[in-house]
Amino acid sequence: MEAYIYDALRTVRGKGNKKGALNGITPTYLTQTLLKELRQKHDLDTNLVEDVILGCVTQVMDQGANIAKTAAQQSGYGDHLCGVTLNRFCGSGLEAVNQAAAYVRSGFSDLLIAGGVESMSRVKMGSDGGALMIDPAVALPGHAIPQGVSADLIASKYGFSRKDADEFAAESQKRAAAAEAKGLYKSRVNIKDINGITVLATDENIRPGTTVEALSNLNPSFAMMGKMAGFDSVALDRYPEVERINHIHHAGNSSAIVDGAAISLIGNKAAGAKMGLKPRAKVVAAAVYGTDPTMMLVGPAPASRKALKQAGMDKNDIDLYEVNEAFAVVPMRFMQDMGIGFDKVNVNGGAIALGHPLGATGCMLMGTLLDELERQDKSTGLITLCIGGGMGIATIIERV
Repeated sequence: MEAYIYDALRTVRGKGNKKGALNGITPTYLTQTLLKELRQKHDLDTNLVEDVILGCVTQVMDQGANIAKTAAQQSGYGDHLCGVTLNRFCGSGLEAVNQAAAYVRSGFSDLLIAGGVESMSRVKMGSDGGALMIDPAVALPGHAIPQGVSADLIASKYGFSRKDADEFAAESQKRAAAAEAKGLYKSRVNIKDINGITVLATDENIRPGTTVEALSNLNPSFAMMGKMAGFDSVALDRYPEVERINHIHHAGNSSAIVDGAAISLIGNKAAGAKMGLKPRAKVVAAAVYGTDPTMMLVGPAPASRKALKQAGMDKNDIDLYEVNEAFAVVPMRFMQDMGIGFDKVNVNGGAIALGHPLGATGCMLMGTLLDELERQDKSTGLITLCIGGGMGIATIIERV
């Protein structure tokens, strides 16, 4: 049985701080807005939707107590609608899509909503604690280091310079600004307040005119952490072939902290017939892959190879790729490792320009990819993200 994607929507992304436009909007409201938009757009019989699966990384405060069920309850879909919240760190939004597809392909469910949400201005990253990085008994045996230091380790090991990262970041901004100007973000939904007044109608973090020269003036973000806190030594102990850590990442060539939500409607053929909807695509394959927690951000390539093998495909069968720009080095290493050109990757910009609302990003990338496949009249795409702790996730979709 196939799992079809009937639609995918995302909110605009707001800067993830107190000055961001969405700071006054709760994550429940962000998700609720998308659920209502989906219902209105398709005159959806909400009784057909069985469950809401949402990724959310920091599940405390506004995002605690199963935000998926909270949003489902507020959606107006009906009391029958269930909700479950999951956490696979940065891969959570795509994991939600993959789990929904698995439920449908297994025959356990007919129609589900899957996506994610993260309000990073209201619920600060890391405010949920956790042993992975904090408890020495857990962190030390695994040589666990902060993600930023890990990104700089990858750059040092595989020969990426500060200029390489800044050039990539400037191109991400350029592509995002062009996509914005051309109105290519078709799956995007504006956020209005309870009075119907528009709060935000564009992705707030895009910085048109960003140049390599301007980025070169920014100080590295993780040098002090690496040297003073000893994380450079931990990395070099694990990778002694690296002479020293070259700290190349900063706020301008790393993913922006933002608020946002995304959902997708996933079901079988019979559900589509009941709704009177034609599917836009199907989920062909999905995979996760673990890497060591020191060089934790290189999972996208092996996860993608695993998904390609599962689908009986190779890299040349993929028309377009969406690789999350957690740090500039992540997609750069992915392209180097896979032997893929930049012309196929993140053609409308990525998280460096648009932002990375942790639990939502994977589903956002799927919607962006689907829109672009349709615009270019191409067939097959792959979404992949690196994940904290040393994981990668990948999903292959194909237009129907």
